[in-house]
Amino acid sequence: MALAEFDLISRYFAVHAPQHPNNQLGIGDDCALLNLPVGYQLAVTTDTMVENVHFFADADPYLLGHKLLAVNLSDLAAMGAEPFAVTLALTLPAVDASWLQAFSSGFMALARRFNVDLMGGDTTSGPLTLTVQAMGSVPQGRALLRSQAKVGDLIFVTGMLGDAGLGLKIAQGFQCGDAELPLSRFNQPLPRIAEGMALRGIAHACIDISDGVASDLGHILKRSQVGACLQWSQLPLSAQVLHYIKQSGDWQMPLTAGDDYELCFTAPAEVQSQLPANCHCIGVIEADPGLRIQHGDNLQTIEAKGFEHFS
Repeated sequence: MALAEFDLISRYFAVHAPQHPNNQLGIGDDCALLNLPVGYQLAVTTDTMVENVHFFADADPYLLGHKLLAVNLSDLAAMGAEPFAVTLALTLPAVDASWLQAFSSGFMALARRFNVDLMGGDTTSGPLTLTVQAMGSVPQGRALLRSQAKVGDLIFVTGMLGDAGLGLKIAQGFQCGDAELPLSRFNQPLPRIAEGMALRGIAHACIDISDGVASDLGHILKRSQVGACLQWSQLPLSAQVLHYIKQSGDWQMPLTAGDDYELCFTAPAEVQSQLPANCHCIGVIEADPGLRIQHGDNLQTIEAKGFEHFS
């Protein structure tokens, strides 16, 4: 017997009462009720993932549930916000019990890890489309923005660059001797929530790396009306990515590949000792517009362009 909409929600998603103190009333009424502490602002983000655009048709539903939530929490991390609630809208071609069980398990496992409550959403029929709205709190006036980079700031990234891009290439057929790390970084990115919160009052500008560091840093440069120069020798690259570059000659891949979901931020040099341990300096903010990179003896201009849905 096919599940009705409300049975589907009850069985797979309405299994836990709200746990976070900001959340008063969740699934079961026309609206959720959320509280925000005095002195805090609400940070809100929405992302949609569409089958055969953002993920393969045969994607593991557990990993897909994880990634759908992770990419939204990453946006909150980039603002220095602490996540506390999400809503979920599912457009499904059919009700597949085993798919829904795996998807909801991956989604809710990451939600529990970050003490995030699923507070509501919607289900409908149609081509497989997954949408999350995520909400977080940030102290008044302390959100990290893209528009505050200063000339002379150092440019940092958390974690490593290019592993997720290599994971995508492996999923598309590229042969890699040690594929576990790149595939994990592609399928199960971890949002840098703790790092984002730690950067409040330290970083000047911040963004998460969804479309490649060159493209996303380009957004900071545009909003802040500055330029930048990166040092290729300072990029944090895994052994697998270095091996890929040696094989392919594609040294720009770690700069242009998406799905890293690390943070890219700018900060003055004097606060470097206060940064989280997994932060790496990769360049400097300059007055001259544009993005440049020093690669060996060559200073090259990089076009800061990422994936565009309607290009």
